[in-house]
Amino acid sequence: MDCRPGCGACCIAPSISSPIPGMPQGKPAGVRCAQLLPDLRCALFGDPRRPPVCASLKPSPGMCAGSAEQALHGLLWLEQQTAP
Repeated sequence: MDCRPGCGACCIAPSISSPIPGMPQGKPAGVRCAQLLPDLRCALFGDPRRPPVCASLKPSPGMCAGSAEQALHGLLWLEQQTAP
């Protein structure tokens, strides 16, 4: 499965504890990543500075749902359920 164009849910919903260029303290859940481009693509895709957690995310029907809105809602719910 490929990423849905114009989505970006996986770059907004999850928290990221490792540093990201432009976000040295990581990224809180629900906050748009500094590397998310206006067209909702990752500026670090394929770049070695991309955090391993981001590179490990793979699009799937369960994660991406039926729409960008559903994906964001589902990933935010998952983030809340797995928060310490």
